Amino acid sequence: MSRAFVATQVIDRPPETVWRVLTDWRRVPDWMPGVDEVTDVDDTTLRYLARKRERTSEITAVRPGESVTLTSVRGGVRADYVYSLEPAGGTTRATLVADVTTAALWRLVAPALRAAIRRADGGQLDALKRLVEAEP
Repeated sequence: MSRAFVATQVIDRPPETVWRVLTDWRRVPDWMPGVDEVTDVDDTTLRYLARKRERTSEITAVRPGESVTLTSVRGGVRADYVYSLEPAGGTTRATLVADVTTAALWRLVAPALRAAIRRADGGQLDALKRLVEAEP
């Protein structure tokens, strides 16, 4: 099983507003724990400075206004984070699905790795909700 976690949050703003904040990469440090800076290298690559280490993610799928998938590969570990938005009346139901797959060398520690990722990133949508709802 590769699922690290699924998180869902209802945000009291329309999907267009949530999408605008979600995909404004400069604002990621405001809602993604441990991230100090994000720059877009090109249309499909993001560079993160997280916990004083540089990381990259590829934007591997986009349905504008609906979903974006960020994929990071590092040392035999692949993480796919799928952020999805759907209208719910005048609000937005945001969902984050985090899947983590590992090369054979990592399989023994994969459950602990997924648990650590769940602890570190499981609150992203809570922070995104606070940020989006604080906007006028």
